[in-house]
Amino acid sequence: MTEPTPAVRPARPHFSSGPCAKRPGWSPENLNTTPLGRSHRSKLGKSRLGEAIDRTRAILAVPDDYRIGIVPASDTGAVEMAMWSMLGARPVDMLAWESFGQGWVTDAVKQLGLDARVLDAPYGEIADLSAVDPSHDVVFTWNGTTSGVRVPDANWISGQREGLTICDATSAIFAQTLDWPKLDVVTYSWQKVLGGEGAHGVLILSPRAVERLESYTPPRPLPKLFRLTKGGKLIDGIFEGATINTPSMLCVEDYIDALKWASGLGGLAALHARADRNAAALAAWVEQTPWIDFLCGDPALRSNTSVCLKITDADIAARDETDQRAFVKSMEKLLEAEEAAFDIGGYRDAPPGLRIWCGATIDASDIEALGPWLDWAFAKAKAAL
Repeated sequence: MTEPTPAVRPARPHFSSGPCAKRPGWSPENLNTTPLGRSHRSKLGKSRLGEAIDRTRAILAVPDDYRIGIVPASDTGAVEMAMWSMLGARPVDMLAWESFGQGWVTDAVKQLGLDARVLDAPYGEIADLSAVDPSHDVVFTWNGTTSGVRVPDANWISGQREGLTICDATSAIFAQTLDWPKLDVVTYSWQKVLGGEGAHGVLILSPRAVERLESYTPPRPLPKLFRLTKGGKLIDGIFEGATINTPSMLCVEDYIDALKWASGLGGLAALHARADRNAAALAAWVEQTPWIDFLCGDPALRSNTSVCLKITDADIAARDETDQRAFVKSMEKLLEAEEAAFDIGGYRDAPPGLRIWCGATIDASDIEALGPWLDWAFAKAKAAL
């Protein structure tokens, strides 16, 4: 018997894990276009960049003595800027349990040639956090975007650590609670949890990170885009709206719009609550659906943003990886043709499966409407085998 076509489609079928759905009610008409065509170095341009920084600090409750800068090349640029500028002063622990963490391992080991200890885990699991050496620097993703596994808290980070903590928080920020005193470098791209436009990263530095920058000269050439100091001192302007290179002022306005929306909701707590509701709605469907399960087996470690799922149906799970990926692709095509869900396939390096974005810009009603469509697509794709 074929699965009946669901009667209700998600109002916004955008479940991509990056770029992510725009905020509810978004329209280009909501953006302030005054800065367009003006220099980012002008008083107006700097004021808009400064407002983005100030609103970021307010929403995230970033400590007053931490610096916030808008940098090029998305979260990748922000992470690599920190790694190239700060690492090498002491050994480093590299934590990886998904593809982006593995990417930072590649940077540390193959590109920078650091004295690095790799602590990793397969998809769906997490590295041994208790093994982190507080005398080492440590680089980790707070939320594994491609595995749906997040750190449960920052209790594993020593308050008396000697090394720096460099945290890629791109799919955690604005959705999960970060412990600022435990974090020295935090990076993200606003195109994730706030649904902003891509190509820009945010770099947040603690006083300890600034001290490292001003006291340590890395034994490697630094591209202009990575240079955070001049004459042994932090370039303050980067953290006051004077960006290293030319930003898109339209993207900056889009980010400010998202921050205003977040503030109007009630701030960070409201954003967390929306993501939690979305993840709970998806979990309720998973729990009653026999052919699917979470890639992460431990509920305490499951992401509330990039939720990764595996197909457990015996007939599909018994097939080789190529066939499983083809099956997921067929589901994706069916859903896209019906405009019921876009871009829900798992990441290319992850095990075959689905990945549903549940961040704050998604509405829980759309997650609830999605479940029957996933059942429908699964049944159609399996009947076609």
